[in-house]
Amino acid sequence: MTTKTKPSAAKKPARSAALWEERARLVSTGTAAYTSLTLERGLGAKVWDVDGREYLDFAGGIGALNVGHCHPKVVAALRAQAGRLLHTSFHVAAYEGYLDVCRELIALAPWKGPKKAILFNSGSEAIENAVKFAKAYTKRKAVISFDNAFHGRTLLCLALDGKYKPLRQGLGPVPPEIYHARYPYAYRPPHGLKAADLTAYCLEELEKFFLVDCAAEDVAAIVVEPVQGEGGFIVPTPGFLKGLRAVCDKHGIVLIIDEVQTGFGRTGELFAIEHDGIAPDLMVVAKSLCGGMPLSGVVGRTEILDAVATGAVGGTYGGNPMSCAAALAVFGIVKEQKLVAAGRRIGEAVKKRFDGFRDKYPFVGDSRGLGAMRAIELVADKKTKAPLAPARVKEILHGCEDRGLIVIKAGVHDNVIRTLMPLVISDADLNRGLDILADAFDAFKL
Repeated sequence: MTTKTKPSAAKKPARSAALWEERARLVSTGTAAYTSLTLERGLGAKVWDVDGREYLDFAGGIGALNVGHCHPKVVAALRAQAGRLLHTSFHVAAYEGYLDVCRELIALAPWKGPKKAILFNSGSEAIENAVKFAKAYTKRKAVISFDNAFHGRTLLCLALDGKYKPLRQGLGPVPPEIYHARYPYAYRPPHGLKAADLTAYCLEELEKFFLVDCAAEDVAAIVVEPVQGEGGFIVPTPGFLKGLRAVCDKHGIVLIIDEVQTGFGRTGELFAIEHDGIAPDLMVVAKSLCGGMPLSGVVGRTEILDAVATGAVGGTYGGNPMSCAAALAVFGIVKEQKLVAAGRRIGEAVKKRFDGFRDKYPFVGDSRGLGAMRAIELVADKKTKAPLAPARVKEILHGCEDRGLIVIKAGVHDNVIRTLMPLVISDADLNRGLDILADAFDAFKL
């Protein structure tokens, strides 16, 4: 049973409206706008806009805030670091924070063998550099990604992304020798196939690809998300990731696992690959690595990370002292507050409610996910699975916003609602947010 919540007034208060007009005047229209809010502060799983209205945050900075907004220990670490060293560039002089973050990442990476790490600013930057490492190590030129994938918005990442519009349209040409294979999407299998057959089908198609499109001995890397994020929180069918590991071993291909959105407890394990027990060659991390500060990294096999020439990778701000201080605080918070277990607990609660939504509402076609990384796919017709139009999905999202909940979309059809609430959220706030979503669904008519 849900608790009804009253929608806020449709008209923006004066300060919010004025700032939104400023956004339109000052900021490129190329940046997305999931909500119409202008925020002033946040704490834990809540934020407040410039007019003092409170919202539950189920977006979490697009997965960057597993430890929540302004966690006191992150704030304290930043304040302390700000008085010691703001910047020098790791290329100029080393500092302990950078080394400590690398040491932690190496220790936490869930596979055996000699490892090293390197830090960057964003997930996109880390993905690009992971590809550089793979090419330098293998002396090969081609890279394989997957349909529905998302790895970032820099030019190489656009080529890796498995969605053309609006990500690549009008922005090419993108780097060559990037190919897309099929990712097992259980809710939308190819015509005539059952979900149970998808793992074998996708792996067979990959081997066929080596005969038709690009020889395996020319492929430097396969880049894959263990759960597709922007693609719609698509969990691969059982055995697929292990099958990819076997393909890479067979052909000497570097397996790059993108844990940017899945990492640090989101799926109910510290890293999503732990569900399948596979060892990547390189793993990319970012987002919830440092509680909202800009930081990313690549951790992987020593011989691969040492394959590039000195000076071939890096950047002025990569592993900035402030970001490293925040990351070190986050490592402690994840352990002390048992956020991996929280990811499992939250996931169970959301799954129960989402499964109920699927059974109740004619426009909820699928409920899926792993741990707290959960989603529902909206459809115009359950039988045909025709995607609900993006404009209609926005009606629901705006209905949530009006009622005090921030939640965002995903999916190649923009018809998936995903949950990325901070893992520090209280049970009361979690249930209240799910109640608000139910209210918005109750008000929606196909």
